[in-house]
Amino acid sequence: MLMKRATLLALAAATLAVTGCTTSVTETTDTRPAAATDGVTEYPVTLENCGKTYTFTEAPKRVVVMNGGSVGEISALVALGVADRVVANAQSYGASDVPGRAAAIDALPTGAFTPNNLQDIPREAMLNQRPDFVISTHGGGFAAEYGFATRDELAAAGANTYVPRANCGVAGAATGTPTIEDSYALLRDLGTVFDVRGRADRIIAESQRAIAETAARVAGQPKKNVLLVFPGMGMGDSSDFSAIAAGGIWNDVIDKAGGVNPFNRDDGTTFVTISKEQLAVTPVDGLVVVNYRSPDVNYRSPDIDAVAERILAQFPQWNATKADNYAVLSDSIYLGPSNDVAVARLAKLVHPEQFR
Repeated sequence: MLMKRATLLALAAATLAVTGCTTSVTETTDTRPAAATDGVTEYPVTLENCGKTYTFTEAPKRVVVMNGGSVGEISALVALGVADRVVANAQSYGASDVPGRAAAIDALPTGAFTPNNLQDIPREAMLNQRPDFVISTHGGGFAAEYGFATRDELAAAGANTYVPRANCGVAGAATGTPTIEDSYALLRDLGTVFDVRGRADRIIAESQRAIAETAARVAGQPKKNVLLVFPGMGMGDSSDFSAIAAGGIWNDVIDKAGGVNPFNRDDGTTFVTISKEQLAVTPVDGLVVVNYRSPDVNYRSPDIDAVAERILAQFPQWNATKADNYAVLSDSIYLGPSNDVAVARLAKLVHPEQFR
Protein backbone atom coordinates (compact mmCIF):
# COMPACT_ATOMS: atom_id res chain seq x y z
CA MET A 1 0.00 0.00 0.00
CA LEU A 2 2.77 2.42 0.92
CA MET A 3 4.66 1.60 -2.28
CA LYS A 4 1.59 2.38 -4.37
CA ARG A 5 1.02 5.60 -2.44
CA ALA A 6 4.62 6.67 -3.10
CA THR A 7 4.31 5.80 -6.77
CA LEU A 8 1.09 7.73 -7.16
CA LEU A 9 2.62 10.78 -5.52
CA ALA A 10 5.53 10.61 -7.96
CA LEU A 11 3.10 10.31 -10.85
CA ALA A 12 1.05 13.23 -9.55
CA ALA A 13 4.25 15.25 -9.48
CA ALA A 14 4.92 14.27 -13.08
CA THR A 15 1.52 15.63 -14.02
CA LEU A 16 2.84 19.10 -13.27
CA ALA A 17 6.48 18.74 -14.30
CA VAL A 18 7.94 20.80 -17.12
CA THR A 19 10.85 19.68 -19.25
CA GLY A 20 11.05 22.39 -21.86
CA CYS A 21 9.47 20.23 -24.58
CA THR A 22 7.09 22.05 -26.86
CA THR A 23 4.19 21.05 -29.05
CA SER A 24 3.46 22.65 -32.38
CA VAL A 25 0.79 22.09 -35.00
CA THR A 26 1.18 22.42 -38.76
CA GLU A 27 -1.74 22.25 -41.18
CA THR A 28 -2.88 23.62 -44.50
CA THR A 29 -5.18 26.61 -44.80
CA ASP A 30 -8.79 25.77 -43.97
CA THR A 31 -11.11 26.42 -46.93
CA ARG A 32 -14.34 24.86 -45.62
CA PRO A 33 -17.34 27.08 -44.76
CA ALA A 34 -16.97 29.20 -41.64
CA ALA A 35 -20.46 28.11 -40.57
CA ALA A 36 -19.02 24.99 -38.93
CA THR A 37 -19.70 25.81 -35.28
CA ASP A 38 -16.76 24.03 -33.70
CA GLY A 39 -14.10 25.20 -36.14
CA VAL A 40 -12.60 22.78 -38.61
CA THR A 41 -9.35 20.93 -39.05
CA GLU A 42 -8.31 20.17 -42.60
CA TYR A 43 -6.82 16.70 -42.50
CA PRO A 44 -4.16 15.50 -42.75
CA VAL A 45 -2.84 17.51 -39.83
CA THR A 46 0.67 17.11 -38.42
CA LEU A 47 1.38 17.38 -34.71
CA GLU A 48 4.90 17.63 -33.30
CA ASN A 49 4.90 16.37 -29.73
CA CYS A 50 7.88 15.82 -27.44
CA GLY A 51 10.33 15.54 -30.31
CA LYS A 52 8.19 13.20 -32.43
CA THR A 53 5.93 14.01 -35.37
CA TYR A 54 2.50 12.47 -35.91
CA THR A 55 0.07 12.77 -38.81
CA PHE A 56 -3.68 12.52 -38.29
CA THR A 57 -5.75 11.71 -41.36
CA GLU A 58 -9.00 11.98 -39.42
CA ALA A 59 -10.22 12.58 -35.88
CA PRO A 60 -9.34 9.67 -33.55
CA LYS A 61 -12.06 7.08 -32.97
CA ARG A 62 -10.48 4.70 -30.44
CA VAL A 63 -8.85 6.74 -27.69
CA VAL A 64 -7.07 5.39 -24.62
CA VAL A 65 -6.27 7.75 -21.74
CA MET A 66 -3.59 6.63 -19.28
CA ASN A 67 -3.64 7.38 -15.56
CA GLY A 68 -0.44 9.06 -14.37
CA GLY A 69 -2.17 10.59 -11.35
CA SER A 70 -4.09 13.11 -13.51
CA VAL A 71 -7.57 13.91 -14.75
CA GLY A 72 -6.49 16.90 -16.83
CA GLU A 73 -6.45 15.00 -20.10
CA ILE A 74 -9.77 13.18 -19.72
CA SER A 75 -11.36 16.36 -18.36
CA ALA A 76 -10.23 18.20 -21.48
CA LEU A 77 -11.85 15.55 -23.70
CA VAL A 78 -15.09 15.80 -21.69
CA ALA A 79 -15.06 19.60 -21.90
CA LEU A 80 -14.41 19.44 -25.65
CA GLY A 81 -17.34 17.06 -26.15
CA VAL A 82 -15.27 14.23 -27.63
CA ALA A 83 -15.17 11.78 -24.70
CA ASP A 84 -17.42 9.44 -26.71
CA ARG A 85 -14.29 8.44 -28.64
CA VAL A 86 -12.71 6.97 -25.47
CA VAL A 87 -12.56 3.17 -25.37
CA ALA A 88 -10.47 2.94 -22.19
CA ASN A 89 -9.95 5.60 -19.53
CA ALA A 90 -7.69 5.07 -16.52
CA GLN A 91 -8.10 8.57 -15.03
CA SER A 92 -10.47 9.41 -12.19
CA TYR A 93 -10.30 11.51 -9.02
CA GLY A 94 -13.85 10.66 -8.04
CA ALA A 95 -14.36 14.37 -7.40
CA SER A 96 -14.42 17.55 -9.47
CA ASP A 97 -14.90 21.27 -9.00
CA VAL A 98 -17.15 21.29 -12.08
CA PRO A 99 -20.70 19.97 -11.49
CA GLY A 100 -21.32 16.70 -13.31
CA ARG A 101 -17.76 16.18 -14.51
CA ALA A 102 -16.76 13.46 -12.03
CA ALA A 103 -19.87 11.48 -12.92
CA ALA A 104 -19.20 11.94 -16.64
CA ILE A 105 -15.65 10.64 -16.21
CA ASP A 106 -16.72 7.71 -14.04
CA ALA A 107 -19.26 6.71 -16.72
CA LEU A 108 -16.59 6.29 -19.40
CA PRO A 109 -15.42 2.81 -20.42
CA THR A 110 -12.37 1.57 -18.55
CA GLY A 111 -11.24 -1.08 -21.01
CA ALA A 112 -11.59 -3.91 -18.45
CA PHE A 113 -7.81 -4.24 -18.05
CA THR A 114 -5.92 -5.25 -14.93
CA PRO A 115 -3.77 -2.27 -13.88
CA ASN A 116 -0.09 -2.70 -13.13
CA ASN A 117 1.56 -1.67 -9.87
CA LEU A 118 1.58 1.94 -11.11
CA GLN A 119 -2.21 1.77 -11.38
CA ASP A 120 -1.90 2.22 -15.13
CA ILE A 121 -2.25 0.29 -18.40
CA PRO A 122 0.47 -2.31 -19.06
CA ARG A 123 1.85 -2.95 -22.54
CA GLU A 124 -0.21 -5.97 -23.63
CA ALA A 125 -3.44 -4.54 -22.24
CA MET A 126 -2.77 -1.30 -24.10
CA LEU A 127 -2.17 -3.03 -27.43
CA ASN A 128 -5.28 -5.17 -26.91
CA GLN A 129 -7.41 -2.01 -26.87
CA ARG A 130 -6.52 -1.44 -30.56
CA PRO A 131 -6.24 2.33 -30.03
CA ASP A 132 -5.69 4.89 -32.75
CA PHE A 133 -4.74 7.58 -30.20
CA VAL A 134 -3.15 7.20 -26.77
CA ILE A 135 -2.79 10.06 -24.30
CA SER A 136 -0.33 9.85 -21.39
CA THR A 137 0.03 12.39 -18.60
CA HIS A 138 3.82 12.33 -18.91
CA GLY A 139 6.59 10.80 -21.02
CA GLY A 140 7.10 7.97 -18.54
CA GLY A 141 3.74 6.55 -19.63
CA PHE A 142 5.47 5.30 -22.78
CA ALA A 143 8.60 3.97 -21.06
CA ALA A 144 9.41 0.30 -21.72
CA GLU A 145 11.29 0.04 -18.41
CA TYR A 146 8.00 0.69 -16.60
CA GLY A 147 6.23 -2.03 -18.56
CA PHE A 148 4.36 0.33 -20.90
CA ALA A 149 3.95 0.21 -24.66
CA THR A 150 6.40 2.64 -26.23
CA ARG A 151 5.46 5.39 -28.65
CA ASP A 152 7.21 3.49 -31.45
CA GLU A 153 5.33 0.27 -30.63
CA LEU A 154 2.04 2.11 -30.64
CA ALA A 155 2.89 3.83 -33.92
CA ALA A 156 3.61 0.43 -35.45
CA ALA A 157 0.18 -0.70 -34.23
CA GLY A 158 -1.50 2.30 -35.89
CA ALA A 159 -1.83 4.60 -32.90
CA ASN A 160 -0.66 8.19 -32.59
CA THR A 161 0.42 9.27 -29.11
CA TYR A 162 0.36 12.49 -27.12
CA VAL A 163 1.80 13.97 -23.92
CA PRO A 164 0.90 17.49 -22.72
CA ARG A 165 3.76 19.71 -23.75
CA ALA A 166 4.63 20.53 -20.13
CA ASN A 167 5.21 16.87 -19.25
CA CYS A 168 7.40 15.33 -21.93
CA GLY A 169 9.93 13.93 -19.42
CA VAL A 170 9.60 11.05 -17.01
CA ALA A 171 8.87 11.55 -13.31
CA GLY A 172 11.70 13.19 -11.41
CA ALA A 173 13.51 14.46 -14.51
CA ALA A 174 11.67 17.72 -15.03
CA THR A 175 12.55 21.35 -14.52
CA GLY A 176 10.67 24.57 -15.06
CA THR A 177 7.42 26.13 -14.01
CA PRO A 178 4.05 25.10 -15.50
CA THR A 179 1.35 27.75 -15.88
CA ILE A 180 -2.27 28.08 -16.93
CA GLU A 181 -0.98 28.58 -20.48
CA ASP A 182 -0.05 24.89 -20.47
CA SER A 183 -3.72 24.06 -19.87
CA TYR A 184 -4.64 26.20 -22.86
CA ALA A 185 -1.99 24.50 -24.99
CA LEU A 186 -3.52 21.11 -24.12
CA LEU A 187 -6.97 22.32 -25.20
CA ARG A 188 -5.66 23.80 -28.45
CA ASP A 189 -3.81 20.62 -29.38
CA LEU A 190 -6.76 18.33 -28.66
CA GLY A 191 -9.14 20.76 -30.33
CA THR A 192 -7.10 20.49 -33.53
CA VAL A 193 -6.68 16.72 -33.36
CA PHE A 194 -10.42 16.13 -32.82
CA ASP A 195 -11.69 18.82 -35.22
CA VAL A 196 -13.24 20.96 -32.47
CA ARG A 197 -10.93 23.95 -32.57
CA GLY A 198 -13.79 26.41 -32.22
CA ARG A 199 -14.97 24.72 -29.05
CA ALA A 200 -11.42 24.76 -27.65
CA ASP A 201 -11.09 28.45 -28.51
CA ARG A 202 -14.36 29.23 -26.73
CA ILE A 203 -13.34 27.36 -23.57
CA ILE A 204 -10.00 29.17 -23.53
CA ALA A 205 -11.56 32.57 -24.21
CA GLU A 206 -14.12 32.12 -21.43
CA SER A 207 -11.41 31.02 -19.01
CA GLN A 208 -9.24 34.00 -19.92
CA ARG A 209 -12.18 36.37 -19.51
CA ALA A 210 -13.14 34.93 -16.13
CA ILE A 211 -9.56 34.98 -14.83
CA ALA A 212 -9.00 38.54 -16.04
CA GLU A 213 -12.19 39.64 -14.31
CA THR A 214 -11.15 37.99 -11.05
CA ALA A 215 -7.60 39.35 -11.25
CA ALA A 216 -8.94 42.87 -11.81
CA ARG A 217 -11.02 42.67 -8.64
CA VAL A 218 -8.01 41.77 -6.48
CA ALA A 219 -5.52 44.01 -8.27
CA GLY A 220 -3.61 46.24 -5.88
CA GLN A 221 -4.56 44.20 -2.82
CA PRO A 222 -1.82 42.79 -0.55
CA LYS A 223 -0.82 39.27 -1.56
CA LYS A 224 -2.16 36.72 0.92
CA ASN A 225 -0.44 33.47 1.91
CA VAL A 226 -2.26 30.39 0.64
CA LEU A 227 -1.33 26.97 2.01
CA LEU A 228 -2.24 24.09 -0.30
CA VAL A 229 -2.34 20.71 1.46
CA PHE A 230 -2.78 17.15 0.14
CA PRO A 231 -3.66 15.40 3.41
CA GLY A 232 -2.50 11.80 3.75
CA MET A 233 -0.85 11.75 0.33
CA GLY A 234 2.78 11.65 1.48
CA MET A 235 5.25 8.98 0.47
CA GLY A 236 4.75 6.46 3.24
CA ASP A 237 3.57 9.19 5.60
CA SER A 238 -0.11 9.66 6.36
CA SER A 239 0.23 12.96 8.20
CA ASP A 240 -1.59 16.07 7.09
CA PHE A 241 1.66 17.88 6.26
CA SER A 242 3.67 15.25 4.37
CA ALA A 243 2.54 16.56 0.97
CA ILE A 244 2.30 20.34 0.76
CA ALA A 245 2.22 22.08 -2.60
CA ALA A 246 5.57 23.52 -3.70
CA GLY A 247 6.24 24.05 -7.43
CA GLY A 248 3.33 23.53 -9.80
CA ILE A 249 0.64 25.08 -11.97
CA TRP A 250 -1.21 25.93 -8.76
CA ASN A 251 1.23 28.78 -8.12
CA ASP A 252 0.03 30.56 -11.26
CA VAL A 253 -3.54 29.94 -10.11
CA ILE A 254 -2.78 31.32 -6.63
CA ASP A 255 -0.98 34.35 -8.06
CA LYS A 256 -3.88 35.30 -10.32
CA ALA A 257 -6.20 35.02 -7.31
CA GLY A 258 -4.16 37.59 -5.40
CA GLY A 259 -2.27 35.12 -3.27
CA VAL A 260 1.18 33.61 -2.88
CA ASN A 261 2.35 30.13 -1.93
CA PRO A 262 4.78 30.50 1.01
CA PHE A 263 6.39 27.18 0.06
CA ASN A 264 6.72 27.82 -3.68
CA ARG A 265 9.75 26.09 -5.19
CA ASP A 266 11.22 26.78 -8.64
CA ASP A 267 13.72 23.89 -8.66
CA GLY A 268 11.32 21.27 -9.98
CA THR A 269 10.13 20.14 -6.54
CA THR A 270 6.38 19.61 -6.63
CA PHE A 271 5.58 18.54 -3.06
CA VAL A 272 7.38 19.18 0.23
CA THR A 273 7.02 17.93 3.79
CA ILE A 274 6.79 20.80 6.29
CA SER A 275 7.18 20.39 10.04
CA LYS A 276 4.51 21.65 12.41
CA GLU A 277 7.11 23.94 13.91
CA GLN A 278 7.77 25.61 10.57
CA LEU A 279 4.07 25.85 9.82
CA ALA A 280 3.49 27.45 13.20
CA VAL A 281 5.72 30.41 12.29
CA THR A 282 4.42 30.74 8.71
CA PRO A 283 1.58 33.25 8.26
CA VAL A 284 -1.35 31.53 6.55
CA ASP A 285 -4.32 33.58 5.37
CA GLY A 286 -6.16 30.86 3.51
CA LEU A 287 -6.03 27.05 3.62
CA VAL A 288 -6.83 24.87 0.62
CA VAL A 289 -7.37 21.15 1.15
CA VAL A 290 -7.21 19.02 -2.00
CA ASN A 291 -9.94 16.42 -2.31
CA TYR A 292 -9.66 13.37 -4.55
CA ARG A 293 -9.25 9.62 -4.50
CA SER A 294 -7.13 7.15 -6.44
CA PRO A 295 -7.98 3.56 -7.38
CA ASP A 296 -6.00 1.89 -4.58
CA VAL A 297 -5.69 4.57 -1.89
CA ASN A 298 -8.61 6.69 -0.77
CA TYR A 299 -7.14 10.15 -0.28
CA ARG A 300 -10.60 11.65 -0.16
CA SER A 301 -11.89 11.87 3.37
CA PRO A 302 -15.54 11.02 4.00
CA ASP A 303 -15.66 14.44 5.65
CA ILE A 304 -13.08 16.67 3.96
CA ASP A 305 -14.37 19.68 5.90
CA ALA A 306 -13.42 17.89 9.11
CA VAL A 307 -9.90 17.47 7.72
CA ALA A 308 -9.67 21.21 7.07
CA GLU A 309 -10.97 22.04 10.53
CA ARG A 310 -8.49 19.61 12.09
CA ILE A 311 -5.59 21.34 10.34
CA LEU A 312 -6.78 24.81 11.31
CA ALA A 313 -7.26 23.80 14.94
CA GLN A 314 -3.55 23.04 15.24
CA PHE A 315 -2.59 26.63 14.37
CA PRO A 316 -4.84 29.09 16.21
CA GLN A 317 -2.41 31.93 15.39
CA TRP A 318 -3.13 31.75 11.64
CA ASN A 319 -5.41 34.38 10.14
CA ALA A 320 -7.02 31.48 8.27
CA THR A 321 -7.94 29.86 11.58
CA LYS A 322 -9.25 33.04 13.16
CA ALA A 323 -11.59 33.54 10.19
CA ASP A 324 -12.26 29.81 9.62
CA ASN A 325 -10.96 30.51 6.15
CA TYR A 326 -10.54 27.40 4.02
CA ALA A 327 -11.60 25.97 0.70
CA VAL A 328 -11.83 22.45 -0.69
CA LEU A 329 -10.64 22.05 -4.28
CA SER A 330 -10.07 19.09 -6.54
CA ASP A 331 -9.19 19.12 -10.24
CA SER A 332 -9.26 22.84 -11.01
CA ILE A 333 -5.83 23.52 -9.48
CA TYR A 334 -4.18 21.07 -11.88
CA LEU A 335 -3.51 21.04 -15.60
CA GLY A 336 -6.89 20.96 -17.33
CA PRO A 337 -9.78 23.02 -18.65
CA SER A 338 -11.01 24.56 -15.36
CA ASN A 339 -8.24 26.65 -13.81
CA ASP A 340 -10.56 29.67 -13.85
CA VAL A 341 -12.78 27.92 -11.30
CA ALA A 342 -9.86 27.63 -8.85
CA VAL A 343 -8.79 31.25 -9.45
CA ALA A 344 -12.27 32.49 -8.57
CA ARG A 345 -12.58 30.26 -5.49
CA LEU A 346 -9.16 31.25 -4.16
CA ALA A 347 -9.69 34.96 -4.78
CA LYS A 348 -12.90 34.87 -2.77
CA LEU A 349 -11.10 32.92 -0.07
CA VAL A 350 -8.29 35.41 0.54
CA HIS A 351 -9.94 38.66 -0.63
CA PRO A 352 -13.61 38.22 0.33
CA GLU A 353 -14.04 41.97 0.77
CA GLN A 354 -13.56 42.42 -2.99
CA PHE A 355 -16.55 40.23 -3.81
CA ARG A 356 -19.24 41.59 -1.52
